[in-house]
Amino acid sequence: MQMQESMTLLDKIYEGMFIIVLVILAIMLFACLIRAVMGPRIADRIVAINMMGTMVMVMIAVLSLLLKEGYLVDICLIYAMVSFLAVIVISKVYLGVYKEKRQKNEEGGDSNGDH
Repeated sequence: MQMQESMTLLDKIYEGMFIIVLVILAIMLFACLIRAVMGPRIADRIVAINMMGTMVMVMIAVLSLLLKEGYLVDICLIYAMVSFLAVIVISKVYLGVYKEKRQKNEEGGDSNGDH
């Protein structure tokens, strides 16, 4: 009987800890969202988006522990793959735009220098 009461207390402590971790992660997620919107450079925005994806994965994993649902771990893994691909695509698009802009500036600079 005593063992069940201590397990119940331990479960309550874990539940409280999981909720605190989720609240802290939600605040950090909001801070990353602000950085993604206001970031002075594109690189800051890409890093913020990547960090947001990582934090969402951690939040899903903590929810899996809190709710004792194993299928959430599978969703977490799928989200990790989608988030990784999204950051790669955003980086490729940014690099393409950057190279195009740089090439246009070099061509514009050469034509102005010849005149």
